[in-house]
Amino acid sequence: MNLQHTSGTEVVVPIAVRDLTPADLPACSWSGSSTHLHQVAKELERAESGEVDYLAACTATGLPVAIGGIDYRATPGAGYLWQLAVMPALQSHGVGTLLIRAAEGRIRSRGVRRAELRVEESNPRARALYERLGYVAYDRQPDAWDTEAPDGSICRYETMCTLMRKGLS
Repeated sequence: MNLQHTSGTEVVVPIAVRDLTPADLPACSWSGSSTHLHQVAKELERAESGEVDYLAACTATGLPVAIGGIDYRATPGAGYLWQLAVMPALQSHGVGTLLIRAAEGRIRSRGVRRAELRVEESNPRARALYERLGYVAYDRQPDAWDTEAPDGSICRYETMCTLMRKGLS
């Protein structure tokens, strides 16, 4: 990953993708609330049974700077990408692309030839990334999940999502 400072100085930081582990979760607070991280911990339990893969793009020190899951049971015949997040300070530097390409490789390694995902219609930046990577919109659907408010209370978040897919060869 190359980072350009306003002075023109370029810094290159190596990033590698590996499986996310429970020990990584405290370093992932940038990705969401404690409620969100609790849900990620539950998904890591599913990873032990092979139902999902959960990946982390990490610096050389092992610090996760992007995370995302692949669910093999959510959509028959596809690896369903979800909970994709890149540390805000590192967005638009290729980390999301690296993570998605690694996820697609993981899906292919299981003999699955299609990847699917949802993107909130209020997130055109993410949709543009997915389109650049070859994902095509095929439907739209409402979605909802529980989120944690700043006061710690749980509330229901409702949104409209575009469903996208990509054939993997």
